[in-house]
Amino acid sequence: MILDDNNILKESQYPIKMLIKLENASLLTRVVEIISELVTEVKIRIDEKGMGITAMDPANVSMVNFRISKNAFSQFESEKEIIGVNLENLKQILRRCSSGSSLILEKEENLLKIRIEDKIIRNFTLNMINVDSEDINFEEKVSNMEFSSSVEIGSSELISAIEDCAIMADACSFIIQDGKFIVEAKSLNSARTEFSSEQAVIKAENCGAKFSLEYLQKFLKGAKLCNKTLLKFAEDHPLRMDFINSEMELSFILAPRVENED
Repeated sequence: MILDDNNILKESQYPIKMLIKLENASLLTRVVEIISELVTEVKIRIDEKGMGITAMDPANVSMVNFRISKNAFSQFESEKEIIGVNLENLKQILRRCSSGSSLILEKEENLLKIRIEDKIIRNFTLNMINVDSEDINFEEKVSNMEFSSSVEIGSSELISAIEDCAIMADACSFIIQDGKFIVEAKSLNSARTEFSSEQAVIKAENCGAKFSLEYLQKFLKGAKLCNKTLLKFAEDHPLRMDFINSEMELSFILAPRVENED
């Protein structure tokens, strides 16, 4: 069965393996924009829990994990599927969605058929590709990492602190010191923002780690999807950054920047 131009299911010469509908198309549009800044090709996985993407950037510095819950879809007919796509091509199509658009994704043979519905109906066809990348189990990877500190903070406040640091340097440190969470950048000049337990939920021991501001700024575009951001890190260990709401989860892992001593 496929959808015709009047949104009516009809017979197809090919068996359909996947047909899903997302009423809030902007949810996927925004996330694809963010992920496309880290990787160019991804495997989109469809299973009984929903839709997901897990990928490592080419420099092996960062990892992204994204999942939309099955409950976020108004229609979800699919077996387990892996769809390889060029994110730049997908991003350009999804940019044609408006704030009120709904989105239908249908797999037929080696094609991903994309239907955008709002005042008018638009149809696109995207050739699927073979993505030569490691199959990453995100939870398994994360289970081997050490996170001694956890900070839940307002997304807008964290964005502001990171933007302050970006004026002064190309990296910043996340520091836990005597119950305070500190975001600090030092070069010839410096920027420093302190958050007490009144401004953030801090469950942490004293520690610190330095991270690339270029990557942090890319990650924090996801902060606009959620009011709160969850940070997990440890002394000179990777950072985990989570954005979670009722419909989706977006997580990033970032390797620390380790300075070589002279």
